[in-house]
Amino acid sequence: MITKLYRKLPIDLRNKIYKLFLGRLLQLIRQPQIVLEYFKDRENRKLLLSFLSLFKDKEGLEIGGGTFFFSIPKGFPVYQYAASIDGCNFSTETIWEGNINEKIFSYKGQSLGTQFICEATQVDKHIRKHYDFIISSNCLEHIANPLKAIKSWLQVLKDNGVMLIILPNKQSNFDNRRDYTSFSHLCEDYNKDVAEDDMTHFDEIVSLHDLKRDSIRNREQFVERSKDNFKNRCFHHHVFSESLLIEIFRFFNINTLYSGKDFNNIYIVGIKNGRIVK
Repeated sequence: MITKLYRKLPIDLRNKIYKLFLGRLLQLIRQPQIVLEYFKDRENRKLLLSFLSLFKDKEGLEIGGGTFFFSIPKGFPVYQYAASIDGCNFSTETIWEGNINEKIFSYKGQSLGTQFICEATQVDKHIRKHYDFIISSNCLEHIANPLKAIKSWLQVLKDNGVMLIILPNKQSNFDNRRDYTSFSHLCEDYNKDVAEDDMTHFDEIVSLHDLKRDSIRNREQFVERSKDNFKNRCFHHHVFSESLLIEIFRFFNINTLYSGKDFNNIYIVGIKNGRIVK
């Protein structure tokens, strides 16, 4: 009965309910090992938190926020520590945030800084400031050309500035059937200057996407949403591993301070090491 009522709700409302609590509840039911993974990875989370002081009283930019994880003490509460944080998103309306204020970047009523609307691959063309840090959570996988995006982010990051990227760990989400993306593939996309309307991975995503771990359970609806990806940006174009993130940082001469993962996410923190040469 409850399932039938849930499926009759508008898709945007279902996505919000799933993101807030239903997704985690279903994970616990289907994958009780999450509880064990939580205790196993507490030390990794402590290591990540040890870098929070690098963000204290600094000015930063978040790509693809706001982010719940950055707002809570049990996450990485950079919103509370930073002097200010500007935001960058691809549209004034997204599935995750709903309507976005075009001037003020805020999260749950907390004003953080200025809101910018532009592609993640063109940040340096729209933002003229230089920041002490850049943060991004569960965003890079939605970008068709990740290396182009990170290069753009680095252009607005000060020398010796900090970059923190968080990406989903495929074992806990709908990408679990897909192979990890290779660094050579990212380089190929970068050299071809692949645009954000790219649909190269459409067939792979449609055939291997685990609908049991998504808010959309109807395959026809999922396929239709995927066809309209340039508008909704729900695609996970690529599947990231910890080693791939380390290789990306090495490519851009970013000094990795920490990398790790828990059941849900992969984390990497690094320092921009001088001039971008790529």
